[in-house]
Amino acid sequence: MAVDMNRDRNSDLTVMTLNLRFGLADDGPNNWNLRSAAYPELMREHPSDFYAFQEVNDFQIPFLSNLLPDYEFIGRRCQSPDNWQNNILFFHKRWRCLKHQHFYLSDTPDTPSQFSRSRWPRQCTLGTFSHAGHKITVINTHFDFEAEVQRKSALLICKRLEALSLEWPVVVMGDLNAGPDSSCLSVFRTCCGGFKSALAPPYEGTHHGFKGFPLGRAIDWILYQGGLDVRQAAMVTSRYCGYLPSDHFPLTAAFGWRVEQ
Repeated sequence: MAVDMNRDRNSDLTVMTLNLRFGLADDGPNNWNLRSAAYPELMREHPSDFYAFQEVNDFQIPFLSNLLPDYEFIGRRCQSPDNWQNNILFFHKRWRCLKHQHFYLSDTPDTPSQFSRSRWPRQCTLGTFSHAGHKITVINTHFDFEAEVQRKSALLICKRLEALSLEWPVVVMGDLNAGPDSSCLSVFRTCCGGFKSALAPPYEGTHHGFKGFPLGRAIDWILYQGGLDVRQAAMVTSRYCGYLPSDHFPLTAAFGWRVEQ
């Protein structure tokens, strides 16, 4: 079942972020072969201009591409290890990708590497897009667990954004493994004119471990800055075909382009 982006839409820009939960995980009754049945209905219910998926194994990419025939994607690591987890950013073909980067959250971001205190290699996918006279940069990322590593990761992303000499909006999506009071969120709040959360407080927990109810704090985020106004934002807690799509809840947001006076 392909996603229909031509049905009525009351927003100019729609996005979704979801930590997919990598398909090689031993998740018993929630393993990928079973819960993948949830995705056609999830994505049909939430058509988006941009889908930011984290923890995507290579073999999950064709499945998603088949669901999204009117989309292209960036962020796949070429010649990756068998168990590599990609940060894939799907974008509707109405958007033209002007340029994109895939880099590692490390002291040597242009080669496969990680910060010394990072448990896993982490990465960032960044693309700049245009459509109907609008331009936007969209980021999909996944941070490690240690607070200082998260702060350095946010600083690295902000440095990349500042190098673009931005005169257009930016949306940052992903699993930051960090709550609203974290140091990395503080970095984003002060860089590039200041990012805001598309979702409003109290920031319910986004990880649920297949329980179906929040466990702890919010760790997944949709952040934005520039000429955008949030029209709607939500955490998706529904089951589809009897399954939760992941051990994280998807987040969605709809934006309008701000008319400058």
